[in-house]
Amino acid sequence: MKDFKKYYHLPAPPEEVYAALTNEATIQLWSGAPAKMQAEPGTEFSLWDDAICGKNLVFEPGKKIEQEWYFGEQEEPSIVTIKLHAHKLGTSVELRHVRIPDEAYEDIVEGWNTEYFGGLEDFYSEQDDD
Repeated sequence: MKDFKKYYHLPAPPEEVYAALTNEATIQLWSGAPAKMQAEPGTEFSLWDDAICGKNLVFEPGKKIEQEWYFGEQEEPSIVTIKLHAHKLGTSVELRHVRIPDEAYEDIVEGWNTEYFGGLEDFYSEQDDD
């Protein structure tokens, strides 16, 4: 099992980034893929047409999201915590993903950088162009 922690910067206020991460329609806009999401603890979620599935644990509007991600028959759950902080350029995102299965680690890190937060960065860049 491995852990991953990284900071990202997005050119939008924390409330907008939070909405982009928790609103099903907005997730589909920036990811380009089907999503199922409710900002309620205890609900199941699915992103990228079931490529990522899990359970929502904690929501603090504009500040924090915590989720359990499913990886097959893994004994301990993989936990994702996303904290949003106001930053002079918009939002500083603190990502922490713990207990990632060794065999999935490289794919997960690449996914965070290119698809997940890379997709959000592209989404906000396109908004600036309008």
